[in-house]
Amino acid sequence: MTPPAKTDKAGPTHAAPTVLPRRSIGLSRGDVAYVDQGDGDADAPAALFLHGVLVNADIWRDVIWAVADMRRCIAPDLPAHGATPVPDDGAADLSLNGLAAMFDELCERLDLEQVDLVANDTGGAVAQVFAARYPERIRTLTLTNCDVHDNFPPEAFKPFVALAEAGEFGPLVAAMAGDLTLARSEAGFGMGYAHPDQLPDEVLASYLAPFVPDQGNGLERLLTASSAAELMAVEPLLAGLQAPSQVAWGTGDSFFAPEWAERLASMIPGVQRVVLIPDAMLFWPDERAADLVPLLREFWQAHA
Repeated sequence: MTPPAKTDKAGPTHAAPTVLPRRSIGLSRGDVAYVDQGDGDADAPAALFLHGVLVNADIWRDVIWAVADMRRCIAPDLPAHGATPVPDDGAADLSLNGLAAMFDELCERLDLEQVDLVANDTGGAVAQVFAARYPERIRTLTLTNCDVHDNFPPEAFKPFVALAEAGEFGPLVAAMAGDLTLARSEAGFGMGYAHPDQLPDEVLASYLAPFVPDQGNGLERLLTASSAAELMAVEPLLAGLQAPSQVAWGTGDSFFAPEWAERLASMIPGVQRVVLIPDAMLFWPDERAADLVPLLREFWQAHA
């Protein structure tokens, strides 16, 4: 284990917007909304940020704002999250493999030959499949607290997946949009944030409002479309991934304990360091962006 890196090059210091502007692009699997911020200089490479369930690309707002001088930052919304809809025809492939293919197509359409991939939570599961199946896309890989091996979904989240299978989880989440006190409670975002009381109303609205029109049906479809088998199937491919990689893990996460960080390091030969973020919870890349930014800047500089 290594301690969090320290660097004087922390990027812009002015405040990030609370909710990031979106663009939209039509892919073969439907429309995808994404953030596209910063480009460094004319030859700056791109970074691709993947979020997890119940949040959206706004979870990266403070990170993106602090690294946009180095990278063109692309942060898509997962289907049913943010401004990315789920196609009504029911034919969309929302599995980990399907999402990885969607992001490969997004890179192709945006002319991103390679990316510095950064991911959290379910986005980390998608990132592992993406990196395994499209290794030529990966310049560097940074994984934060996420699903690993057969810990998908994690034990503490399985009851919610069961509710989603019964069609009961979506309405519960949609109801939080009208009750921000509930949204900030331990039954809501208190499961992933150490200080949910500090989440701006605008961010909670950004997270929750998209689930209201269909009462979370699209969210339920996403939650029930994937399996641990997809993650375990790509482990032999990850064993051949040589892209420089790092793992940064919050130790206060009730879903993904630190031993999963070590499991990732043993699975991916390119992992150069595992950094533990003391007491940080699942969504620490938002809540403690100042801990992640130096790790990214230093790692990208070292592997320019």
